[in-house]
Amino acid sequence: MMLLKRYVLRLFISLKYITANVVDRNNGRIVATASTGEHSIKNTLECGRSCNAKAATTVGEVLAMRLKVKGLDQGEGRGIHVDLNKEVEKKGFKNRTKIWAIVNSLKNSGVKLVLNDNDDDDNHLGQISK
Repeated sequence: MMLLKRYVLRLFISLKYITANVVDRNNGRIVATASTGEHSIKNTLECGRSCNAKAATTVGEVLAMRLKVKGLDQGEGRGIHVDLNKEVEKKGFKNRTKIWAIVNSLKNSGVKLVLNDNDDDDNHLGQISK
C-alpha cells in the first residue's frame, strides 16, 4: 500500500540539541537528517547550554541541502508533510519559534512542504462515528 503522505518531517528538540529528520513512511527509514549534534554544524554555532532559533534555521538549511542532493526536495512531487500543530503540541509552546525557524528555512531553500492540520492516516477516512 502506498501512502499519500510518504515523506514526513519529524523534529526532535531538547535543551541541548535540535534534530530534523525526513522519514519515508513506506519503509520507516530516515532519508535525510540534520542535527546540531553533528560536528560540522556544532562548530559553526555558539549554542552554549541551549540552542536557539538561529541554530534551528541552520539545521533547516542543512536538511534542505541534503534533500536536494538526494533529489527529494520536492518529495517526489507530493511534497514533504509537516503537522505544525502536532509538532508545537509535542515540543511545547516555548519551542514554537524553533519549529517555525526550521520550517521557514526549508521553504526558503526551495523544499516543497505541505502543512497539515492533522496527521490522520488515510485508512481512518472511511470511519464515521455515530
